[in-house]
Amino acid sequence: MKKYIALLRGINVGGKNKVSMKELRELLEENGFQDVVTYINSGNIIFSSDNPDIEFIRTKCEALILEKFKLDISLLVISSEELIEIVNNAPEWWGVDKESKHNAIFVIPPTTVDEVFREVGRIKPEYEKVSSFGKTIFWSAPLKTFSRTSLSKIVGKPVYNKITIRNSNTVKNLAELCR
Repeated sequence: MKKYIALLRGINVGGKNKVSMKELRELLEENGFQDVVTYINSGNIIFSSDNPDIEFIRTKCEALILEKFKLDISLLVISSEELIEIVNNAPEWWGVDKESKHNAIFVIPPTTVDEVFREVGRIKPEYEKVSSFGKTIFWSAPLKTFSRTSLSKIVGKPVYNKITIRNSNTVKNLAELCR
């Protein structure tokens, strides 16, 4: 039995794509997943499965959500070990400055981190700090100049539909729940 995290993309944001975390937890439990825990209302699910095939788990979760909630959303599934490794490899500046926004941009395969960077364009070091590890981009930017960053423009790009974003506190708390 292995522990996984599913990061759902674009649910419960601005009143759109509403999904009850209680119903989602029950849905996964009814369909063979174990030790299912949801974390906050933005689509973070920790669960155990005896199936080691992450692609199978991802497509099963997407199909269950489509059937139950009528939402065709993408999601990323990673192992708890992978999430802990991501947090352990975060740059030292990520999540530190209280006057900055700190996000982890999780790239949903088959999209790559390089594709995201190509589409976003040149990073502006005068406004943002950016680093990556595996399929995760760490990004920090001061709140007062946030709108000047390159990565803040990702929302209007086609690649935006191929990522899911979490703030540093959420990512760190999920990793703690996985330990």
